[in-house]
Amino acid sequence: MTTTRTGKTQDTELATRLRLAVMRLARRLRRQAPEGISPSQLSALATLDGHGRLTLSELAAAERVRPPTMTRVVAALEGAGLVARSVDAKDRRCTHLELTGEGKRLIGRARNRKTAYLAAGLAGLSDADRATLAAATEILERFVKEPG
Repeated sequence: MTTTRTGKTQDTELATRLRLAVMRLARRLRRQAPEGISPSQLSALATLDGHGRLTLSELAAAERVRPPTMTRVVAALEGAGLVARSVDAKDRRCTHLELTGEGKRLIGRARNRKTAYLAAGLAGLSDADRATLAAATEILERFVKEPG
């Protein structure tokens, strides 16, 4: 398959439109987050929810931030009763972080609220548009699984 100059231009234009649409959608979804929690705090909660117990260093690496930044995020989450620390039984110098019951409830509420927001928007679309979005979602899921 050869890519023409027009094809490259079309790909660049599509990439630009996709980037803007994804950014705007992400911004709207962030607005659905519970009050009083920052996007970085919510992201850390989601990571702990998905991975289970993690050390501060593991959480920082998963979130792609430096440990001092994660220390501040975790301190706020711990202060709010959303995260708890526990000492490793084998290495008392190591502590693990995990969600508290309230942390699990908050992340669940945040996800439900965002899903409801999207579902309400989808309900206003035609069957054909919903089918197109379903196909595009499958493509996006494959796209984000690829390295890079």
